[in-house]
Amino acid sequence: MTILQVNEQVISLRGTLTLAFGSGGTKYSSAHYNSSTKTLALAKNAGAGSLAHEYFHAFDNFISQHFLKRASRNNFASSLWLQRHEVIEHPLNNLLELCYQHIFLKENSDTPSDIFLKSVEADKTLGIFYYAMPEEVAARAFEAFIQDQTLKNEFLVKGTKQSTEAKLGIYPFGREREVINHHFSNYFRFLGKAVERA
Repeated sequence: MTILQVNEQVISLRGTLTLAFGSGGTKYSSAHYNSSTKTLALAKNAGAGSLAHEYFHAFDNFISQHFLKRASRNNFASSLWLQRHEVIEHPLNNLLELCYQHIFLKENSDTPSDIFLKSVEADKTLGIFYYAMPEEVAARAFEAFIQDQTLKNEFLVKGTKQSTEAKLGIYPFGREREVINHHFSNYFRFLGKAVERA
């Protein structure tokens, strides 16, 4: 709440987000978000460092119906935005769209961003489709934003700068990271103010 400058309503996604500890995850992951049940599950002894990533999956899922026309409850806003679904006109949605735009596209262009291209490259190397999934790219960008804040918490996030994954380039870096961080900061600050006034 302190990092994002938002209240409990935003963090709990209006009371719709469920947390599960030691249950509800998947076999090979330390944390998992299930869009069908709106549950963020953390493994009993291995979830540390994953919370910011999984929280953004929950947020990305929750905000889809408020952000885009014709979104359903299991959709992720990042994925639909990339498929060019129509954004609902609202000042907050304009700010969120800038976040997605800078995550997936290079600044002031229609060219794919470095983080997106590196994610595609990682998937090709590993023979999978995971890192380049839009909701995964967006969640890693959010992780980087959280890790770059002055208030540090390794339970929320770690590894966006020096980990094996970071060295693959699947987290924003340099100027790209600064721009994405700026837009996330701007969006959540205004979201927090709007929710406080409501």
